Amino acid sequence: MSPTILVVGATGNTGQAVVETLPKLLQSNSLSGHRVIALTRSMKSPVAQKLAKLPGIEVIEQNWVEITSEWLREHQVTRAFIASHNEPNQFAEESTFHLAALNAGVKYVVRISTTAANVRPDYPAYYPRTHWAIESLLSSPEFANLQWTSLQPNIFSGLYLSNAAELIKQYRKTGKQGTLKLMASKDAPVGAIDPYEVGVFAAHLLSQEEVAVHNKAKYVLNGPEDITGRQIVDMVEQYIGTQVEHVSYQDMSFIDQLYEHKFAPTGQSKNVILSCKHALETGWEGKCSTSTTSKEVLELAAPKVTPAETLKSLLGE
Repeated sequence: MSPTILVVGATGNTGQAVVETLPKLLQSNSLSGHRVIALTRSMKSPVAQKLAKLPGIEVIEQNWVEITSEWLREHQVTRAFIASHNEPNQFAEESTFHLAALNAGVKYVVRISTTAANVRPDYPAYYPRTHWAIESLLSSPEFANLQWTSLQPNIFSGLYLSNAAELIKQYRKTGKQGTLKLMASKDAPVGAIDPYEVGVFAAHLLSQEEVAVHNKAKYVLNGPEDITGRQIVDMVEQYIGTQVEHVSYQDMSFIDQLYEHKFAPTGQSKNVILSCKHALETGWEGKCSTSTTSKEVLELAAPKVTPAETLKSLLGE
């Protein structure tokens, strides 16, 4: 059996790009003999079936939270990508995966973190503290034998512009507008990024013949252009041909709906989930612009998808 690069979250918004990009990059270097295993929770999913048709890809149905050191050794995993969920039990499940990787002799892991300005032990929203804790665990002497890189992408552009797209669709269908609820502030520039491009950069890291230079690195990823809330409104008005009637900036009310529909039925702490309303405060403060992008990102795989292109894609155009 050949050495393996494992992609956890292969059907997700970043993992799919890793799977689609990695085999092409491996062809031209000393890692060309490596297998690429893409994990899915269901082989029946359309994305899993699509990935299974790619040359050099083996799709396996496996819940990553149940992976053990024995499983990793059996599949001869030497490198891995992981895009974990960000629910309250993330630390327990993701740290278990990293411990299994350490004990199985995995050499290098690339993981998805969150907005760099938020990854600190005192951040009000809960999940950036989780990412801080995982990065601290991986930085400890006990994990010295596991090399790793943490990717700290800005907010994903599809999510950032989703309500703008929905208002345009609604107006085209009915001629009526609701309130345009934007997570963005009116004036702060934010470098929202296409998640696919995060996966492309991760694939470039995983394909490097020597990864020591990237060990313990925390790379900040932004899109190629900043955008403000006012600029989002301008784009919407160009599409609908009239003025947006009502705008609610810095609107995080969807977190209440998320709690009621997803987390309340499972007994999750309301206090913990609603802390996510603080997630974009650093962006509103102007700390999440494209000026923060790590130079390594620009050198290896500079993001190219602009906010205008994302909005166009959301509209199916």
